[in-house]
Amino acid sequence: MEITADMIKQLRAETSAGVLDCRKALQESNGDFQKAVEWLREKGMATAAKRADREASNGTLELYSHGNGRVGVMVEVNCETDFAARSEQFRTLAHEIALQIAASAPKYVKPEDIPAAELEHETQRARARAKEDGKTGAVVDKIVEGYLDKYKDEVCLFRQTYIRDESLTVEKLVMQTVAAIGENVIVRRFQRWELGESASQE
Repeated sequence: MEITADMIKQLRAETSAGVLDCRKALQESNGDFQKAVEWLREKGMATAAKRADREASNGTLELYSHGNGRVGVMVEVNCETDFAARSEQFRTLAHEIALQIAASAPKYVKPEDIPAAELEHETQRARARAKEDGKTGAVVDKIVEGYLDKYKDEVCLFRQTYIRDESLTVEKLVMQTVAAIGENVIVRRFQRWELGESASQE
């Protein structure tokens, strides 16, 4: 299939990848747009993995207020250089992450941030519920494993489905920006406040 300039332009607009990468992706996917996007995302993930150990001490503190001041979010997103921190792509990512936190109320950035005691508590809850339902043996273990996976998807920012695109997780969204700006990006920390919540809920 012939790869046209318009196809490349459209793919660039969608993914922010370079012209040659877009052409290659379209060739590899035989002109299928969605497959080309996936190909670039996978390539982006590979590129991002190589950058993951580079220090990221620049960045921004993004502040976001939602629902006429009913929900407030502050998130620190870091990158390697001041130049990248000022780029539109990086700023947009920081804003999108703040929106995600406001809408989906995660508690942690990544699964490894969940305290062991909390995981143990959730494990025991799932196990007790499975046994109440009359399950035994390996079936209980499977149910517990499934429950914990779902729990991590809910409470971990990086495992959540991106609110604007259900085909992406927040982690993949971050990796796309890493691939686009060519720098490591870290979501360092965040805080979400909701009007009227007690201190014990924060």
